[in-house]
Amino acid sequence: MKLDTKPTRHAPVSVRERPERVARLATLLPGLGVASTVAAMAIVLSQLIDVKELKPLLLAVILGIAWRQVWVPPAYCRPGIRFSMRWVLRLAVVLLGLRLSMSDVLTSGVMGLAIVTVSTLSTFYFTCWLGRRLRIHRQLVQLIAAGTSVCGASAIVAANAVVEGSEEDVTYAVATITGFGTLAILAYPLLATMFDFSSSTFGLWCGASIHEVAQVVATAFQHGTTSGELATLTKLTRVLLLVPIVIGLGVQRKGERSSVRVQDRALPIPWFVLFFCGCVILNSLNIIPAGIKQALLVSNQGLLCLALAAMGLETNIGLIKQLGLKPIYLAGMSWAFLAGLSLSLITLLGV
Repeated sequence: MKLDTKPTRHAPVSVRERPERVARLATLLPGLGVASTVAAMAIVLSQLIDVKELKPLLLAVILGIAWRQVWVPPAYCRPGIRFSMRWVLRLAVVLLGLRLSMSDVLTSGVMGLAIVTVSTLSTFYFTCWLGRRLRIHRQLVQLIAAGTSVCGASAIVAANAVVEGSEEDVTYAVATITGFGTLAILAYPLLATMFDFSSSTFGLWCGASIHEVAQVVATAFQHGTTSGELATLTKLTRVLLLVPIVIGLGVQRKGERSSVRVQDRALPIPWFVLFFCGCVILNSLNIIPAGIKQALLVSNQGLLCLALAAMGLETNIGLIKQLGLKPIYLAGMSWAFLAGLSLSLITLLGV
């Protein structure tokens, strides 16, 4: 009898799971369709317009923002758009590791790591200090500090696990960080041309001072492949600093109840950074066939365009306009401090 009951116990579960998985996949399709359309438009337009600065990645962001101003994607499109921003982007970043080898990684060296560490931690503490002077409440200040100094919206969400700010705090912080990060996509290439930055200088600067991974990629690759690869590597080094910063925020919390909560929470582990490193190692060992590697790199361009188009579709300019001046001023000064300090260190150390 026991042998007869096992199949009847497990079979209905597997049958029920399939429709649920199909249903979850179906919820992603509308948003993926919209973001893919914008990405395809960016790729085609970049081929039609012979302007060096208008790369497909930048056009994907611009077209995404413009699309949102004309037609705000409805609620049923949000899951697919957010999936593109998060999971597609991380997959694309992982595959960027196939462009690098261990010799490329060593080019940033100890000096590059020192620049990133000093710039990130100094910006975090500067933002907290300025926020207190502006009398902005602690939670919002710390979220803006984490988002500016480390990795944008993902750092804000991770930091909020211990900061425990309100939904409004998170929204304000993400909006300001997104706004200034988008501005960096447009401003940095112009400054690079104006001051004739080298590929390594521009790549390090982008990776050390721009907020989101997607924004770093969109900006740095406008100056060439070398800048884009170095910027990605530098940015991922910054992402790793999220863990000690979140731990530090948790330690700051006073009271036994707060301490228990911090200890119980899982610390953010940027798993995609580990896979990125794995791809770098595989590429260094030359074990991936050339044809497969080339196909992956070509398809990765489309994945990056898809993720950046989704980011543009999620950029709400109207929300940024509605924010109070103090949080915007704080985020702007924090970004300026990070950009100025990191560029000064790069120039001073001659990296």
